[in-house]
Amino acid sequence: MQKGSTQIALILASLIISNIVVLVVSQGQLRVGFYSKSCPNAESIIRKVVRKAVADNPRNAAILLRLHFHDCFVQGCDGSILIRNDEDGELKAQGNLGVVGFDIIDSAKARLENLCPGIVSCADIVSLAARDAVSLVNGPFYDVPTGRRDGRVSKMSLAKNLPDVDDSINVLKSKFKEKGLSDKDLVLLSGGSHTIGATACFFMQKRLYNFTPGGGSDPAINPGFLPQLKDKCPFNGDVNVRIPLDWSTQNVFDVKILRNIREGNAVIASDARLYDDRMTRQIVDSYITSSAASFNQDFAEAMVKMGNIGAKTGSEGEIRRACNAVN
Repeated sequence: MQKGSTQIALILASLIISNIVVLVVSQGQLRVGFYSKSCPNAESIIRKVVRKAVADNPRNAAILLRLHFHDCFVQGCDGSILIRNDEDGELKAQGNLGVVGFDIIDSAKARLENLCPGIVSCADIVSLAARDAVSLVNGPFYDVPTGRRDGRVSKMSLAKNLPDVDDSINVLKSKFKEKGLSDKDLVLLSGGSHTIGATACFFMQKRLYNFTPGGGSDPAINPGFLPQLKDKCPFNGDVNVRIPLDWSTQNVFDVKILRNIREGNAVIASDARLYDDRMTRQIVDSYITSSAASFNQDFAEAMVKMGNIGAKTGSEGEIRRACNAVN
Protein backbone atom coordinates (compact mmCIF):
# COMPACT_ATOMS: atom_id res chain seq x y z
CA MET A 1 0.00 0.00 0.00
CA GLN A 2 2.81 2.36 0.95
CA LYS A 3 4.68 1.45 -2.24
CA GLY A 4 1.62 2.25 -4.39
CA SER A 5 1.17 5.60 -2.65
CA THR A 6 4.79 6.45 -3.25
CA GLN A 7 4.47 5.68 -6.97
CA ILE A 8 1.35 7.83 -7.25
CA ALA A 9 3.13 10.68 -5.46
CA LEU A 10 6.08 10.41 -7.83
CA ILE A 11 3.79 10.47 -10.86
CA LEU A 12 1.96 13.53 -9.56
CA ALA A 13 5.25 15.28 -8.83
CA SER A 14 6.47 14.49 -12.34
CA LEU A 15 3.29 15.91 -13.87
CA ILE A 16 3.59 19.09 -11.80
CA ILE A 17 7.21 19.57 -12.84
CA SER A 18 6.29 18.95 -16.49
CA ASN A 19 3.54 21.54 -16.29
CA ILE A 20 5.89 24.04 -14.71
CA VAL A 21 8.44 23.48 -17.50
CA VAL A 22 5.74 23.95 -20.15
CA LEU A 23 4.56 27.13 -18.41
CA VAL A 24 8.07 28.57 -18.21
CA VAL A 25 8.76 27.75 -21.86
CA SER A 26 5.47 29.30 -22.99
CA GLN A 27 6.13 32.44 -20.96
CA GLY A 28 9.64 32.67 -22.32
CA GLN A 29 8.74 32.79 -26.01
CA LEU A 30 7.64 35.65 -28.21
CA ARG A 31 4.40 35.01 -30.04
CA VAL A 32 2.06 36.81 -32.39
CA GLY A 33 -0.96 38.14 -30.51
CA PHE A 34 0.69 38.10 -27.09
CA TYR A 35 -1.67 40.86 -25.88
CA SER A 36 -4.85 39.43 -27.44
CA LYS A 37 -6.37 38.81 -24.00
CA SER A 38 -4.46 41.11 -21.66
CA CYS A 39 -4.75 44.23 -23.86
CA PRO A 40 -6.61 43.31 -27.07
CA ASN A 41 -6.50 46.82 -28.58
CA ALA A 42 -2.76 47.31 -27.99
CA GLU A 43 -1.62 46.94 -31.60
CA SER A 44 -4.43 49.09 -33.03
CA ILE A 45 -3.67 51.86 -30.52
CA ILE A 46 0.01 51.87 -31.48
CA ARG A 47 -0.91 51.91 -35.17
CA LYS A 48 -3.19 54.93 -34.69
CA VAL A 49 -0.41 56.86 -32.99
CA VAL A 50 2.08 55.95 -35.71
CA ARG A 51 -0.37 56.74 -38.50
CA LYS A 52 -0.86 60.26 -37.14
CA ALA A 53 2.89 60.75 -36.67
CA VAL A 54 3.66 59.71 -40.26
CA ALA A 55 0.77 61.81 -41.61
CA ASP A 56 2.11 64.83 -39.72
CA ASN A 57 5.64 64.21 -40.98
CA PRO A 58 6.49 61.41 -43.46
CA ARG A 59 10.06 61.46 -42.14
CA ASN A 60 8.77 59.79 -38.95
CA ALA A 61 8.50 56.46 -40.77
CA ALA A 62 12.27 56.24 -41.21
CA ILE A 63 12.82 57.64 -37.71
CA LEU A 64 10.85 54.79 -36.12
CA LEU A 65 12.56 52.20 -38.30
CA ARG A 66 15.98 53.50 -37.28
CA LEU A 67 14.99 53.59 -33.61
CA HIS A 68 14.10 49.89 -33.73
CA PHE A 69 17.40 48.99 -35.41
CA HIS A 70 19.48 50.90 -32.87
CA ASP A 71 17.57 49.41 -29.95
CA CYS A 72 18.01 45.82 -31.15
CA PHE A 73 21.74 46.14 -31.84
CA VAL A 74 22.56 46.99 -28.21
CA GLN A 75 21.61 44.34 -25.62
CA GLY A 76 18.83 43.12 -27.89
CA CYS A 77 15.35 44.55 -28.49
CA ASP A 78 14.65 45.60 -24.91
CA GLY A 79 13.81 49.30 -25.16
CA SER A 80 17.05 50.27 -23.42
CA ILE A 81 17.71 53.05 -25.93
CA LEU A 82 14.58 54.80 -24.66
CA ILE A 83 16.02 55.40 -21.17
CA ARG A 84 16.90 59.08 -21.09
CA ASN A 85 17.60 59.89 -17.45
CA ASP A 86 21.15 58.55 -17.43
CA GLU A 87 24.13 60.70 -18.41
CA ASP A 88 25.98 57.51 -19.32
CA GLY A 89 23.07 55.96 -21.22
CA GLU A 90 23.45 54.22 -24.57
CA LEU A 91 21.68 57.08 -26.32
CA LYS A 92 24.80 59.18 -25.68
CA ALA A 93 26.96 56.80 -27.74
CA GLN A 94 28.46 58.18 -30.96
CA GLY A 95 26.67 55.54 -33.01
CA ASN A 96 23.30 56.75 -31.73
CA LEU A 97 23.86 60.33 -32.79
CA GLY A 98 20.66 61.73 -34.26
CA VAL A 99 18.39 58.89 -33.12
CA VAL A 100 15.00 60.40 -32.28
CA GLY A 101 11.32 59.41 -32.27
CA PHE A 102 10.96 58.98 -28.53
CA ASP A 103 7.95 61.29 -28.34
CA ILE A 104 5.98 58.94 -30.61
CA ILE A 105 6.80 55.92 -28.46
CA ASP A 106 5.96 57.89 -25.30
CA SER A 107 2.60 58.91 -26.77
CA ALA A 108 1.67 55.31 -27.55
CA LYS A 109 2.83 54.19 -24.11
CA ALA A 110 0.73 56.84 -22.35
CA ARG A 111 -2.41 55.70 -24.17
CA LEU A 112 -1.70 52.07 -23.39
CA GLU A 113 -1.04 52.78 -19.72
CA ASN A 114 -4.44 54.47 -19.48
CA LEU A 115 -6.13 51.44 -20.98
CA CYS A 116 -3.97 48.53 -19.81
CA PRO A 117 -1.58 49.71 -17.07
CA GLY A 118 1.60 47.70 -16.66
CA ILE A 119 0.86 45.31 -19.53
CA VAL A 120 2.52 46.42 -22.79
CA SER A 121 6.30 46.80 -22.83
CA CYS A 122 8.13 49.71 -24.38
CA ALA A 123 10.28 47.21 -26.29
CA ASP A 124 7.18 45.81 -28.00
CA ILE A 125 5.91 49.30 -28.79
CA VAL A 126 9.18 50.05 -30.60
CA SER A 127 8.96 46.82 -32.63
CA LEU A 128 5.31 47.31 -33.55
CA ALA A 129 5.76 50.99 -34.35
CA ALA A 130 8.58 50.17 -36.79
CA ARG A 131 6.36 47.63 -38.56
CA ASP A 132 3.48 50.09 -38.77
CA ALA A 133 5.73 52.90 -39.98
CA VAL A 134 7.10 50.78 -42.84
CA SER A 135 3.63 49.64 -43.91
CA LEU A 136 2.35 53.24 -44.02
CA VAL A 137 4.92 54.23 -46.67
CA ASN A 138 4.26 51.41 -49.14
CA GLY A 139 6.21 48.75 -47.28
CA PRO A 140 5.03 45.33 -46.10
CA PHE A 141 2.69 44.78 -43.15
CA TYR A 142 3.76 41.68 -41.27
CA ASP A 143 3.02 39.86 -38.04
CA VAL A 144 5.28 40.86 -35.16
CA PRO A 145 5.83 38.32 -32.38
CA THR A 146 5.42 40.14 -29.06
CA GLY A 147 5.96 39.46 -25.37
CA ARG A 148 9.25 41.33 -24.93
CA ARG A 149 10.04 42.82 -21.57
CA ASP A 150 11.98 46.02 -20.96
CA GLY A 151 15.64 46.08 -20.01
CA ARG A 152 16.84 47.83 -16.87
CA VAL A 153 20.34 48.73 -18.08
CA SER A 154 21.37 51.46 -20.53
CA LYS A 155 25.12 52.12 -20.80
CA MET A 156 26.99 54.11 -23.40
CA SER A 157 29.85 51.60 -23.31
CA LEU A 158 27.51 48.81 -24.45
CA ALA A 159 26.73 50.71 -27.66
CA LYS A 160 30.31 51.10 -28.84
CA ASN A 161 30.04 48.35 -31.47
CA LEU A 162 27.09 49.62 -33.47
CA PRO A 163 27.43 49.39 -37.26
CA ASP A 164 29.06 52.60 -38.46
CA VAL A 165 28.59 54.53 -41.69
CA ASP A 166 32.32 54.29 -42.44
CA ASP A 167 32.77 50.59 -41.63
CA SER A 168 34.28 48.35 -44.30
CA ILE A 169 32.11 45.60 -45.74
CA ASN A 170 34.01 42.98 -43.73
CA VAL A 171 33.41 44.85 -40.49
CA LEU A 172 29.72 45.27 -41.32
CA LYS A 173 29.36 41.57 -42.09
CA SER A 174 31.11 40.70 -38.85
CA LYS A 175 28.89 42.97 -36.74
CA PHE A 176 25.74 41.48 -38.25
CA LYS A 177 27.05 37.94 -37.85
CA GLU A 178 27.65 38.59 -34.15
CA LYS A 179 23.91 39.24 -33.83
CA GLY A 180 22.99 36.07 -35.69
CA LEU A 181 22.17 37.95 -38.90
CA SER A 182 23.21 36.85 -42.39
CA ASP A 183 24.64 38.71 -45.38
CA LYS A 184 21.11 38.86 -46.79
CA ASP A 185 19.90 40.43 -43.56
CA LEU A 186 22.71 42.97 -43.85
CA VAL A 187 21.59 44.00 -47.35
CA LEU A 188 17.95 44.22 -46.29
CA LEU A 189 18.32 45.88 -42.89
CA SER A 190 21.20 48.20 -43.69
CA GLY A 191 20.86 49.04 -47.36
CA GLY A 192 17.20 48.16 -47.85
CA SER A 193 16.06 50.17 -44.84
CA HIS A 194 17.60 53.26 -46.39
CA THR A 195 14.91 53.32 -49.04
CA ILE A 196 13.29 55.86 -46.70
CA GLY A 197 14.76 58.63 -44.58
CA ALA A 198 17.63 61.07 -44.63
CA THR A 199 21.11 61.53 -43.23
CA ALA A 200 23.08 64.55 -42.05
CA CYS A 201 26.08 65.98 -43.86
CA PHE A 202 28.00 65.16 -40.67
CA PHE A 203 28.08 61.54 -41.85
CA MET A 204 29.29 62.49 -45.33
CA GLN A 205 32.50 64.33 -44.53
CA LYS A 206 34.96 61.45 -44.75
CA ARG A 207 33.33 59.98 -47.86
CA LEU A 208 33.35 63.26 -49.76
CA TYR A 209 36.52 65.00 -48.56
CA ASN A 210 38.83 62.60 -46.75
CA PHE A 211 38.29 59.11 -48.16
CA THR A 212 41.73 58.84 -49.75
CA PRO A 213 45.08 60.46 -48.88
CA GLY A 214 45.12 64.05 -50.01
CA GLY A 215 41.41 64.64 -49.48
CA GLY A 216 39.92 62.56 -52.27
CA SER A 217 36.36 61.29 -52.49
CA ASP A 218 35.14 57.69 -52.39
CA PRO A 219 35.85 56.33 -55.90
CA ALA A 220 32.66 54.25 -55.68
CA ILE A 221 30.60 57.42 -56.11
CA ASN A 222 29.27 57.84 -59.64
CA PRO A 223 31.17 60.84 -61.15
CA GLY A 224 27.88 62.29 -62.28
CA PHE A 225 26.44 62.05 -58.76
CA LEU A 226 29.45 63.39 -56.85
CA PRO A 227 28.84 67.09 -57.66
CA GLN A 228 25.27 66.80 -56.37
CA LEU A 229 26.45 65.38 -53.07
CA LYS A 230 29.13 68.05 -52.71
CA ASP A 231 26.61 70.75 -53.52
CA LYS A 232 24.35 69.57 -50.70
CA CYS A 233 27.25 68.97 -48.29
CA PRO A 234 30.03 71.45 -49.14
CA PHE A 235 33.44 71.29 -47.49
CA ASN A 236 33.31 73.10 -44.12
CA GLY A 237 29.57 73.59 -44.63
CA ASP A 238 26.72 73.06 -42.18
CA VAL A 239 27.02 69.44 -41.05
CA ASN A 240 23.42 69.45 -39.80
CA VAL A 241 21.95 69.80 -43.30
CA ARG A 242 19.93 66.68 -44.12
CA ILE A 243 19.90 64.90 -47.47
CA PRO A 244 17.76 61.93 -48.57
CA LEU A 245 19.27 58.45 -48.46
CA ASP A 246 17.25 57.50 -51.54
CA TRP A 247 17.63 60.47 -53.87
CA SER A 248 14.45 59.81 -55.87
CA THR A 249 11.84 58.33 -53.47
CA GLN A 250 12.89 59.17 -49.93
CA ASN A 251 9.40 58.76 -48.45
CA VAL A 252 8.38 55.62 -50.34
CA PHE A 253 9.46 52.11 -49.41
CA ASP A 254 10.74 50.52 -52.63
CA VAL A 255 13.74 48.78 -54.16
CA LYS A 256 15.20 51.87 -55.84
CA ILE A 257 17.79 52.25 -53.09
CA LEU A 258 19.42 49.02 -54.29
CA ARG A 259 19.51 50.31 -57.87
CA ASN A 260 21.20 53.43 -56.55
CA ILE A 261 23.81 51.28 -54.84
CA ARG A 262 24.49 49.32 -58.04
CA GLU A 263 24.80 52.49 -60.12
CA GLY A 264 27.17 54.27 -57.73
CA ASN A 265 24.46 56.60 -56.46
CA ALA A 266 24.46 55.44 -52.85
CA VAL A 267 24.51 58.41 -50.50
CA ILE A 268 26.28 57.01 -47.43
CA ALA A 269 29.43 54.92 -47.50
CA SER A 270 28.01 51.86 -45.73
CA ASP A 271 25.38 51.47 -48.47
CA ALA A 272 28.06 51.70 -51.17
CA ARG A 273 30.13 49.06 -49.39
CA LEU A 274 27.39 46.48 -50.06
CA TYR A 275 28.63 46.43 -53.65
CA ASP A 276 32.27 45.85 -52.63
CA ASP A 277 31.72 42.23 -51.66
CA ARG A 278 30.83 39.43 -54.08
CA MET A 279 28.17 37.89 -51.85
CA THR A 280 26.36 41.09 -50.86
CA ARG A 281 26.66 42.37 -54.45
CA GLN A 282 24.86 39.26 -55.71
CA ILE A 283 22.11 39.78 -53.14
CA VAL A 284 21.66 43.43 -54.15
CA ASP A 285 21.46 42.44 -57.82
CA SER A 286 18.98 39.64 -57.11
CA TYR A 287 16.44 42.04 -55.62
CA ILE A 288 16.82 44.50 -58.47
CA THR A 289 15.85 41.80 -60.97
CA SER A 290 13.16 40.13 -58.85
CA SER A 291 9.67 41.31 -57.91
CA ALA A 292 8.93 43.94 -55.29
CA ALA A 293 6.95 41.27 -53.45
CA SER A 294 10.11 39.20 -52.98
CA PHE A 295 12.01 42.16 -51.53
CA ASN A 296 9.10 43.05 -49.23
CA GLN A 297 8.69 39.50 -47.95
CA ASP A 298 12.39 39.05 -47.24
CA PHE A 299 12.58 42.46 -45.57
CA ALA A 300 9.68 41.53 -43.28
CA GLU A 301 11.38 38.24 -42.38
CA ALA A 302 14.65 40.04 -41.63
CA MET A 303 12.82 42.54 -39.41
CA VAL A 304 11.21 39.75 -37.41
CA LYS A 305 14.57 38.01 -37.12
CA MET A 306 16.22 41.20 -35.87
CA GLY A 307 13.32 41.75 -33.48
CA ASN A 308 14.15 38.46 -31.78
CA ILE A 309 17.70 39.47 -30.91
CA GLY A 310 18.24 39.23 -27.17
CA ALA A 311 14.54 39.56 -26.40
CA LYS A 312 13.82 39.48 -22.67
CA THR A 313 10.80 37.37 -21.79
CA GLY A 314 9.18 35.61 -18.86
CA SER A 315 10.56 36.97 -15.61
CA GLU A 316 13.44 38.88 -17.22
CA GLY A 317 13.45 42.66 -17.16
CA GLU A 318 10.28 44.58 -16.36
CA ILE A 319 7.31 46.38 -17.88
CA ARG A 320 8.16 50.05 -17.52
CA ARG A 321 5.48 52.48 -16.43
CA ALA A 322 7.18 55.17 -18.53
CA CYS A 323 9.55 54.35 -21.38
CA ASN A 324 12.18 56.96 -20.51
CA ALA A 325 13.10 55.51 -17.10
CA VAL A 326 13.28 52.19 -15.30
CA ASN A 327 10.63 51.58 -12.64
